[in-house]
Amino acid sequence: MGSEIVLSVQDLRAVTGFAAECAEGALGIFEADLPDDTRPRDAIGAAWEFARGGERGKVLREVAWAALKAAKCTNSAAPREAAWAAMAAAGAAYLHPLAKSTQVKHILGAAAHAARAAELVADDDQSVGAEHIERTAQLVTPDVVDVLKRFPQAPSGGGRIGELIRTLDARLRP
Repeated sequence: MGSEIVLSVQDLRAVTGFAAECAEGALGIFEADLPDDTRPRDAIGAAWEFARGGERGKVLREVAWAALKAAKCTNSAAPREAAWAAMAAAGAAYLHPLAKSTQVKHILGAAAHAARAAELVADDDQSVGAEHIERTAQLVTPDVVDVLKRFPQAPSGGGRIGELIRTLDARLRP
Protein backbone atom coordinates (compact mmCIF):
# COMPACT_ATOMS: atom_id res chain seq x y z
CA MET A 1 0.00 0.00 0.00
CA GLY A 2 1.20 3.50 -0.79
CA SER A 3 1.11 6.36 1.67
CA GLU A 4 -1.52 9.05 1.38
CA ILE A 5 -1.08 12.14 -0.78
CA VAL A 6 -2.85 15.36 0.01
CA LEU A 7 -5.31 16.28 -2.74
CA SER A 8 -7.63 19.25 -2.52
CA VAL A 9 -10.89 19.62 -4.40
CA GLN A 10 -9.11 22.26 -6.50
CA ASP A 11 -6.44 19.68 -7.40
CA LEU A 12 -9.14 17.26 -8.52
CA ARG A 13 -10.86 19.99 -10.52
CA ALA A 14 -7.60 20.87 -12.30
CA VAL A 15 -6.90 17.23 -13.19
CA THR A 16 -10.48 16.67 -14.33
CA GLY A 17 -10.48 19.81 -16.48
CA PHE A 18 -7.27 18.70 -18.16
CA ALA A 19 -8.70 15.21 -18.75
CA ALA A 20 -11.91 16.68 -20.17
CA GLU A 21 -9.94 18.88 -22.56
CA CYS A 22 -7.96 15.85 -23.75
CA ALA A 23 -11.05 13.68 -24.23
CA GLU A 24 -12.97 16.43 -25.98
CA GLY A 25 -10.40 16.42 -28.77
CA ALA A 26 -11.22 12.78 -29.56
CA LEU A 27 -14.99 13.06 -29.27
CA GLY A 28 -15.49 13.53 -33.02
CA ILE A 29 -13.89 10.14 -33.64
CA PHE A 30 -16.56 8.43 -31.57
CA GLU A 31 -19.39 10.56 -32.93
CA ALA A 32 -18.40 9.83 -36.52
CA ASP A 33 -19.06 6.15 -35.77
CA LEU A 34 -22.14 6.51 -33.52
CA PRO A 35 -23.51 10.04 -34.06
CA ASP A 36 -26.67 9.48 -32.01
CA ASP A 37 -24.91 8.11 -28.94
CA THR A 38 -24.34 10.99 -26.52
CA ARG A 39 -22.84 9.00 -23.65
CA PRO A 40 -19.19 10.02 -24.21
CA ARG A 41 -20.23 13.65 -24.75
CA ASP A 42 -22.28 13.50 -21.55
CA ALA A 43 -19.27 12.13 -19.64
CA ILE A 44 -17.06 14.94 -20.88
CA GLY A 45 -19.77 17.48 -20.08
CA ALA A 46 -20.05 16.18 -16.52
CA ALA A 47 -16.27 16.27 -16.15
CA TRP A 48 -16.25 19.91 -17.28
CA GLU A 49 -19.09 20.71 -14.89
CA PHE A 50 -17.12 19.31 -11.94
CA ALA A 51 -13.93 21.03 -13.10
CA ARG A 52 -15.77 24.35 -13.15
CA GLY A 53 -17.14 24.03 -9.63
CA GLY A 54 -19.88 21.41 -9.79
CA GLU A 55 -20.48 18.54 -7.43
CA ARG A 56 -18.39 15.40 -7.40
CA GLY A 57 -21.18 12.94 -7.00
CA LYS A 58 -23.10 10.03 -8.36
CA VAL A 59 -23.68 11.63 -11.77
CA LEU A 60 -19.94 11.59 -12.58
CA ARG A 61 -19.74 7.89 -11.84
CA GLU A 62 -22.87 7.15 -13.83
CA VAL A 63 -21.73 9.01 -16.94
CA ALA A 64 -18.28 7.38 -16.73
CA TRP A 65 -19.91 3.94 -16.69
CA ALA A 66 -22.21 4.99 -19.53
CA ALA A 67 -19.21 6.06 -21.65
CA LEU A 68 -17.64 2.66 -20.97
CA LYS A 69 -20.82 0.99 -22.18
CA ALA A 70 -20.78 3.22 -25.28
CA ALA A 71 -17.26 2.00 -26.03
CA LYS A 72 -18.61 -1.54 -26.11
CA CYS A 73 -21.22 -0.54 -28.71
CA THR A 74 -18.73 0.30 -31.42
CA ASN A 75 -17.01 -2.27 -33.60
CA SER A 76 -13.99 -0.09 -34.31
CA ALA A 77 -10.93 0.49 -32.16
CA ALA A 78 -10.55 4.25 -32.71
CA PRO A 79 -14.09 5.17 -31.57
CA ARG A 80 -13.68 2.76 -28.66
CA GLU A 81 -10.52 4.60 -27.55
CA ALA A 82 -12.33 7.93 -27.86
CA ALA A 83 -15.14 6.67 -25.62
CA TRP A 84 -12.56 5.39 -23.13
CA ALA A 85 -11.00 8.86 -23.13
CA ALA A 86 -14.42 10.28 -22.17
CA MET A 87 -14.79 7.67 -19.45
CA ALA A 88 -11.33 8.56 -18.14
CA ALA A 89 -12.23 12.26 -18.10
CA ALA A 90 -15.23 11.69 -15.85
CA GLY A 91 -13.24 9.22 -13.76
CA ALA A 92 -10.39 11.69 -13.22
CA ALA A 93 -12.47 13.34 -10.49
CA TYR A 94 -11.93 10.16 -8.47
CA LEU A 95 -8.14 10.25 -8.39
CA HIS A 96 -7.22 8.42 -5.19
CA PRO A 97 -4.86 10.10 -2.72
CA LEU A 98 -2.57 7.06 -2.57
CA ALA A 99 1.09 7.23 -3.56
CA LYS A 100 0.72 4.48 -6.14
CA SER A 101 2.01 4.65 -9.68
CA THR A 102 -1.28 3.24 -10.98
CA GLN A 103 -3.00 6.50 -10.01
CA VAL A 104 -1.11 8.29 -12.80
CA LYS A 105 -3.62 6.76 -15.24
CA HIS A 106 -6.36 8.85 -13.58
CA ILE A 107 -4.35 11.95 -14.42
CA LEU A 108 -3.06 11.05 -17.90
CA GLY A 109 -5.41 8.29 -19.08
CA ALA A 110 -7.78 10.51 -21.07
CA ALA A 111 -4.81 12.00 -22.91
CA ALA A 112 -3.39 8.57 -23.71
CA HIS A 113 -6.71 7.19 -24.98
CA ALA A 114 -7.25 10.29 -27.13
CA ALA A 115 -3.74 9.93 -28.58
CA ARG A 116 -4.35 6.26 -29.30
CA ALA A 117 -7.64 7.08 -31.03
CA ALA A 118 -5.77 9.56 -33.24
CA GLU A 119 -3.14 6.91 -34.06
CA LEU A 120 -5.78 4.40 -35.06
CA VAL A 121 -7.56 6.88 -37.32
CA ALA A 122 -4.18 7.39 -39.02
CA ASP A 123 -3.79 3.66 -39.78
CA ASP A 124 -2.01 2.95 -36.49
CA ASP A 125 0.69 5.54 -37.15
CA GLN A 126 2.48 5.87 -33.82
CA SER A 127 4.12 9.13 -34.87
CA VAL A 128 0.62 10.65 -34.80
CA GLY A 129 0.28 9.55 -31.17
CA ALA A 130 3.70 10.97 -30.34
CA GLU A 131 2.73 14.32 -31.91
CA HIS A 132 -0.57 14.24 -30.05
CA ILE A 133 1.24 13.64 -26.74
CA GLU A 134 3.60 16.54 -27.46
CA ARG A 135 0.67 18.88 -28.17
CA THR A 136 -1.06 17.63 -25.04
CA ALA A 137 2.02 18.40 -22.95
CA GLN A 138 1.61 22.02 -24.03
CA LEU A 139 -1.94 22.09 -22.60
CA VAL A 140 -1.03 20.94 -19.13
CA THR A 141 -1.32 23.59 -16.45
CA PRO A 142 1.23 23.94 -13.66
CA ASP A 143 -1.47 22.79 -11.22
CA VAL A 144 -1.83 19.46 -13.04
CA VAL A 145 1.94 18.99 -13.18
CA ASP A 146 2.11 19.70 -9.45
CA VAL A 147 -0.46 16.99 -8.75
CA LEU A 148 1.30 14.55 -11.09
CA LYS A 149 4.63 15.05 -9.31
CA ARG A 150 3.08 13.97 -6.01
CA PHE A 151 2.70 10.46 -7.42
CA PRO A 152 5.35 7.93 -8.40
CA GLN A 153 6.15 7.66 -12.10
CA ALA A 154 3.70 5.77 -14.30
CA PRO A 155 3.98 1.98 -14.03
CA SER A 156 5.24 -0.40 -16.66
CA GLY A 157 2.84 -2.45 -18.75
CA GLY A 158 -0.51 -1.44 -20.14
CA GLY A 159 0.25 -1.95 -23.81
CA ARG A 160 0.21 1.05 -26.11
CA ILE A 161 -1.91 3.10 -23.68
CA GLY A 162 0.69 2.44 -20.98
CA GLU A 163 3.45 3.56 -23.36
CA LEU A 164 1.61 6.79 -24.14
CA ILE A 165 0.99 7.45 -20.44
CA ARG A 166 4.68 6.88 -19.65
CA THR A 167 5.76 9.12 -22.54
CA LEU A 168 3.55 11.98 -21.34
CA ASP A 169 4.51 11.36 -17.71
CA ALA A 170 8.24 11.55 -18.57
CA ARG A 171 7.65 14.67 -20.68
CA LEU A 172 5.94 16.47 -17.77
CA ARG A 173 8.52 15.65 -15.10
CA PRO A 174 11.80 17.58 -15.29
